[in-house]
Amino acid sequence: MNVAVALLTTALVIVVALMAAAGAGKLARMDGATYPAALTRAAVTFAAVVTLAATVAAAFATLLT
Repeated sequence: MNVAVALLTTALVIVVALMAAAGAGKLARMDGATYPAALTRAAVTFAAVVTLAATVAAAFATLLT
């Protein structure tokens, strides 16, 4: 059961990170950024969402132990 919850949570975080990255890339292109700049903004957004999720998970793990 714990493995299933962990996999589903990981999948949800990846999906949310991809959606945020796609939105950031689209907004960057609408703002007039070049494709490499938009891709960079999307990658930074993806990394930020994944890092935030890891930080929150670590904080919860610390609180629960």
